[in-house]
Amino acid sequence: MAKIIAGVASSHVPAIGAAIDNKQTEEPYWQRVFSGFEKSKEWMEKTKPDVCIVIYNDHASAFSVEIVPTFALGCAEEFPPADEGWGPRPVPVVQGHPELASHIAQSVILDEFDLTICNKMEVDHGLTVPMNLLFGSPKAWPCPVIPLAVNVVLYPPPTAHRCYMLGKAIRRAVESYPEDLRVVIFGTGGMSHQISGPRAGLINSKFDKAFLDNLTKDPRKLTRITHLELMREAGAEGIEMVMWLVMRGALDDKGDEGYRFYTVPASNTAVGHIILEPKRRAAGKSKRVTASKAKRPMGSKPRRAAAFKSNLQSVRKGKR
Repeated sequence: MAKIIAGVASSHVPAIGAAIDNKQTEEPYWQRVFSGFEKSKEWMEKTKPDVCIVIYNDHASAFSVEIVPTFALGCAEEFPPADEGWGPRPVPVVQGHPELASHIAQSVILDEFDLTICNKMEVDHGLTVPMNLLFGSPKAWPCPVIPLAVNVVLYPPPTAHRCYMLGKAIRRAVESYPEDLRVVIFGTGGMSHQISGPRAGLINSKFDKAFLDNLTKDPRKLTRITHLELMREAGAEGIEMVMWLVMRGALDDKGDEGYRFYTVPASNTAVGHIILEPKRRAAGKSKRVTASKAKRPMGSKPRRAAAFKSNLQSVRKGKR
């Protein structure tokens, strides 16, 4: 059967995509951001998922105020990059997995979550920027992707609890799929930021770091955060963090944090990133690697890469 082997959360700041496209990643301002994802790209290269499910929000590219689905699942064969006003990003067309996507749609809808089915959809920076951060800039994305767009643009967005429970329904759907597939699920967006109004430029690092802590150790506490509290503490656009809870709901209740990175700012946004894996069964406590600043030693000695658990061990062995 298929199995979700890990969860990844990442900000999807559009300026990060522009820095990649304009070859500015080594400039001092941006090097601080991109260096924090080097270990994650190493981990992804070793993990080699068969499919990725990417939870993101559309930025008026595939949808408009005329049609605003709460949850929209991409079931197409492919998803071209959207023109967001300055031409499509120079990234590969996203190849879908319509068989698994259709299975998820059937299972989740019968599990009483009403999804919008999209058999044709373009994807914007909300999806492609996290793909770049974890996979680099290949000529073709190395695995199929199933996009799931969540409305966090127009009121009312889904609640944190609803998103978390959707994640659990997605996990049940994936685990009932008969083919042996190793799936990584992404939650994207955030962290704290506000792009307009009197509080434009707001960043709340204390709230962000507490959110990251609880994402690992007490995700159910995060499901009790209201829309008002999330926007008050993390800014109007901080509501995007409910999408991280879809990812978290799809994992075991207790999980191990393999890697974390947090830096401010990137454009006007706090950049957060985390990798979560199933709880280790082996004796001994898991140690988290934290990359809060740009320069981190890259050295690590991986054990056998045959199993997913050993993949993240290579990340943990980096010097602190």
